[in-house]
Amino acid sequence: MSSSAFYQLAPFVQEFIYRQRWDELRPIQSEAIAAIMGAPQHVLICSATASGKTEAALLPIITQLHEDPPLSIGALYIGPLKALINDQFLRLTDLLEDSGIPVQSWHGDVPQAKKARFLREARGILQITPESLEAMLMRRHHELTRLFGDLRFVVIDEVHAFLASDRGSQVICQLERLARGGRRHFRRIGLSATVGEPKLAMRWLGGNTPLPVRQIEGSERAPVGLALEYFRLPDLRDEQADAPQTPCPAADKLDELAQLKVDPAVYYAHMHNLTQRAAKTLIFANSRNCVEEIGLELRKISQREKLPDMYHVHHGNVSAPLRESAEAAMRAPAAPACVAATVTLELGIDLGQLDQVLQVNATHTVSSFVQRLGRSGRRGGSASKLFFYCSEDDRPAAHIGEEMPWNLLQTIAIIQLYAEEKWIEPPQIPRLPTSLLYHQTMSTVYAHTELTPPQLAERVLGLSPFAQVSQDHFRALLRHLLDIDHLQQVPGGGLIIGYSAEKIVNHYSFFAVFADETLFRVREKSREIGTIQSAPAEDDKLVLAGFVWRVLCVDIERRIIEVERVQGTKKPDWRGHGPAIHTRILQRMRHLLQTESEPSYLYERAKRRLGLARGAAKRAGLLENALLPLANDRWLLLPWCGSRQFDTLMKLLRHAGMAGIEPYTPYYAVVGGNKKRAELMNALAGICHKPPSAAQLAGQQPAMALHREKYDRFVPPELLRESYASDHLDVPGALACLRGMLGD
Repeated sequence: MSSSAFYQLAPFVQEFIYRQRWDELRPIQSEAIAAIMGAPQHVLICSATASGKTEAALLPIITQLHEDPPLSIGALYIGPLKALINDQFLRLTDLLEDSGIPVQSWHGDVPQAKKARFLREARGILQITPESLEAMLMRRHHELTRLFGDLRFVVIDEVHAFLASDRGSQVICQLERLARGGRRHFRRIGLSATVGEPKLAMRWLGGNTPLPVRQIEGSERAPVGLALEYFRLPDLRDEQADAPQTPCPAADKLDELAQLKVDPAVYYAHMHNLTQRAAKTLIFANSRNCVEEIGLELRKISQREKLPDMYHVHHGNVSAPLRESAEAAMRAPAAPACVAATVTLELGIDLGQLDQVLQVNATHTVSSFVQRLGRSGRRGGSASKLFFYCSEDDRPAAHIGEEMPWNLLQTIAIIQLYAEEKWIEPPQIPRLPTSLLYHQTMSTVYAHTELTPPQLAERVLGLSPFAQVSQDHFRALLRHLLDIDHLQQVPGGGLIIGYSAEKIVNHYSFFAVFADETLFRVREKSREIGTIQSAPAEDDKLVLAGFVWRVLCVDIERRIIEVERVQGTKKPDWRGHGPAIHTRILQRMRHLLQTESEPSYLYERAKRRLGLARGAAKRAGLLENALLPLANDRWLLLPWCGSRQFDTLMKLLRHAGMAGIEPYTPYYAVVGGNKKRAELMNALAGICHKPPSAAQLAGQQPAMALHREKYDRFVPPELLRESYASDHLDVPGALACLRGMLGD
């Protein structure tokens, strides 16, 4: 191995590389080693999944900790998932076996005895979640200098999972709070495969520190194999209740669509056959319902055909032992395995050499598509293989909006945006993160026991995520917290935690800035299966971990459900919602309808459905007109803008007094009100001429609509409205969209 970077590494690290039989360091690893072992700077490493980012960061860090042992914990690794931390812990343990550098994973599932033993010496590498780090900052404030006083490096894995979220801003707050007690400026190393706007990510990573941030971007791109097939499935809803009265497509078009209709058994048989041809398959779906149904249906086919059960289900409500069992099955080289998963396996957990990834329906974002694409084709293996299943319910369409295969169009648009432009959504970092402001205020008071208002303002407003929070904002928050007894002022003027907040800040759930679900634990005898959102009745059936269970007993007080496994079928029932869709995706969907080209990865059925959609759009004037007449004096609005702009546009229409608005976010809206076309166009033009401000729209929202994040209910209404206007509405974007609809 001739790379000069290799010879900069410690001998035991070089030996580890030889044992792994790496022929050479990858270019991104050589560049990162030089950057991390060179001048003091933060480093953002952006490279494809499975390109060796983790090693690029850790190998030089471990070398420096070995050559110059720190007097405290020397490196922090912050990961978004417990499973990712567990995975990295196993990899580091092997690497550090002969180094003398201790390493400890730290989250809610790690035994207290191991944590206590590590803290007695407080050396080496600590791998931790943001929630566990928050607990340290609050409960071990007076030990922070001993624990982290000589901290040299912080590695933030999967940066894209933290950006533009309260959890990501929480991490930056934590690092800046840690830095106040350190002997030196520690360096931050960010890792990500999918950063849409690197300069913004670099500013986020650097925060308030004086060190520059250097970006290292990998240029290696593994070959990619893409395929997409379309299935029109029977509508399982109550047809009497839901069937529209005035179907839109002509009879011949209905016949063409009918030719694409398949039985669900055919759909799942197709998926089953694909998984049987490969040793290791990962199936992604966008909801727990879909993941559970896939696991159940594929397992039933194998049982019917007397094939081995190789199927697993993986999502956040499946118990940790069952999730770990699924991960182990994917790593085991000898036996075939297939796991159906949500976002829980989208991040960088090493699952070994995957043969293929199946994606059921469109991802919500290009970023998610890129993450999932990168899960197959690991180091030294074959090309990445991603097969898309796009499905659509076979139901009569009342108008052209219902006739469009939005899911298919969105899938193709997302693929094309990345394949042709390498475009990924830029992060939208909140300007006024009110929930986090409450959280960090209470966490800081708890850690210090008592602070005067000026001391508290200095410590909280000095954190970079609150750069746009003014002194007036903060005074309003403190007055409100005093009013609701979350803070109390003691003689002398100091602020302490109030009686009404004691139960909140003393509960372990306070460490997390994301909302908790009230869950019921599901058990089969003494074995934990997972959790569900609401309590069923006895003798009900539920689906969890890819099996059907009959409810034996429901203990409401202890929130425990006893079950037994049974045969049969049951629809899963999970509630949830996906992230916002970007305007670029909607615009690309429109472009797709305007052109005649057919991407090479489309299978025949997908080509036929795309062709039918293009023909229907042309006949209806969908692309030339943003306003189409419907029956009963209603109108179809097609703004072709992203979720945030679409939602703002709907609020603008309601503000203007328009009635009967039925949004189908973010694709189209139906507007009633018995208006003629000219009247409606004039009304829309009037909105453009004299639009309300974002503050006015925010002021019209009900109180509950303003409670977007976990602790917003404790924030004064006037601050919430300003935050909502700033971070959740986009009046300029909505108006630009509206002007485009009017032809301006």
